[in-house]
Amino acid sequence: MEKIKVENSVGAVLIHDMTQIIPGVIKGPRFRKGHVVREEDIPILLSMGKEHIYVWDPTPGLIHENEAAERLACAVSGSGLILNEPKEGKVSLTAAHDGLLYLSEDGVWALNSLENIILATLHNYYPVKKGDIIAGTRVVPLMIDEKVILEAEQIASTFLNPLLDVRPLKKIKVGIVTTGSEVYHGRIKDKFGPVLRAKVEGWGSVVLGQTFANDDILLIQSCIREHIKQGAEMILVSGGMSVDPDDVTPTAIKDMGAEVITYGAPVLPGAMFLLAYLGDVPIMGLPGCVMYAKTTVFDLLAPRLLTGERLSREAITKLGHGGICLDCPVCIYPRCSFGK
Repeated sequence: MEKIKVENSVGAVLIHDMTQIIPGVIKGPRFRKGHVVREEDIPILLSMGKEHIYVWDPTPGLIHENEAAERLACAVSGSGLILNEPKEGKVSLTAAHDGLLYLSEDGVWALNSLENIILATLHNYYPVKKGDIIAGTRVVPLMIDEKVILEAEQIASTFLNPLLDVRPLKKIKVGIVTTGSEVYHGRIKDKFGPVLRAKVEGWGSVVLGQTFANDDILLIQSCIREHIKQGAEMILVSGGMSVDPDDVTPTAIKDMGAEVITYGAPVLPGAMFLLAYLGDVPIMGLPGCVMYAKTTVFDLLAPRLLTGERLSREAITKLGHGGICLDCPVCIYPRCSFGK
């Protein structure tokens, strides 16, 4: 690129976006890359502190920051993403629909390990709405050696899945089994059902039905099987999840032939969580905290199951890093550290 005085720049083509900052009024590109400077632009440029501007001086092997950012964005993007036009050398990636962000943490790290490459994202498994910004790409210099971009593209291509994608939540049928003799016999009012129904419907799925069982293994198993027979694609079993001798929910789930992935999760609230699979149907044993705490392990894992992900024990043990809720007076989840 060539540096010239603003006073001599009429007719020159800008090589990059030029930002104007007026405190409390504006901060954004006043002139875009490719703008042809006019006589009336000169006072504005000077007021922006620009006594010189840079114009094209093509050098083989170098590419402009806008092109570099666009190529990076294309290299990391999978489904459910929209790439915005470059703005001040940056390309923002937004969610094309509601869903859950899935990303390769190793892939993000690998790209950012390259000198002058920037890929900034939301946390993995972040719930997003259509139009939310989930990532941004750019390079540090105005012009960058194309070899660096080629290396970044090659690194991104070595991963089995795209580095970033937004997966929609599936609309499924959910069966609820509420255990405990105190509820079964009507001694206390069920408070689990309304909470679970609201969460399930908030995620776009439907509650097929709710049944009640006392602390009887065979009755709990019968309720689960009946929901599956009626077409339930996920089972939520609430209550009876502690280690007290009369809390038999984990035993009932295990003894009916389900594959228990974990009984216990490094998440507070939600430590006594259970996940099992009966064939392809996930069964979640939910501890009492789900009934009264606004955000728990249930909120971290249920959306992932709703994308169709089959969770492993390793996936759950990784929740320990960031697995404690701070119980803020006003809950702002997911805009907090919980589950990150």
